[in-house]
Amino acid sequence: MTTAKWIRRVIWLSWFTIVYNVAEGVVSLWFGIEEESIALAGFGVDSLIEVTSAIVVLWRFRGETGMGQALALAKERAATRAIGTLFILLAAFTTGVSLWNLIHGLHPETTLPGIAISLLSLSFMFYLWRAKKAASLALNSRTVAQDAACSLACIQLSVVLLIGSAIYHFAPVLGWADAAAALVIAGFIGREGIETIRNANSEDFTGGCGCGCA
Repeated sequence: MTTAKWIRRVIWLSWFTIVYNVAEGVVSLWFGIEEESIALAGFGVDSLIEVTSAIVVLWRFRGETGMGQALALAKERAATRAIGTLFILLAAFTTGVSLWNLIHGLHPETTLPGIAISLLSLSFMFYLWRAKKAASLALNSRTVAQDAACSLACIQLSVVLLIGSAIYHFAPVLGWADAAAALVIAGFIGREGIETIRNANSEDFTGGCGCGCA
């Protein structure tokens, strides 16, 4: 495949990621609130925050390839730091609500939406991760590698959501499963936020968001 085709492929993958994450975030958040599933709601808000991160990464890549004006580094650093802060705030909120539910024995009516959404997310995100990883190697692009790392982080969150939702669905007596899964998700989100802010504050910051990519 030629470089031009790889570039077009990356741009298509990026836009697909953005559109999918918007849909996934809205649906997850709606079902999470409707069914009182903290794990699913936290997963949904994370997906929506990831959209902002994906837009920054896409814009950065277009600037690298001369297809768009690159963001000023100072503005991109500020945007990256803001995204990291949102992740940390989300992690703190999810942790607080999860602990409240554990203490008071609260649990969702059903976790079927969580099972369905996590399985769908795993199928799409695994494909996106593999495709972006291949593109990053073909183009030798750190920006695309960071985007692939974001997709891998989504895979990890989807696995946690699936496990927590499945445990509660098949063993309703374990009412703490959803809140426990939400705590694990909060841990992943918090780590992502810390890594993103650390990346933004680094002296050798070259743009793009953290997402666990060094």
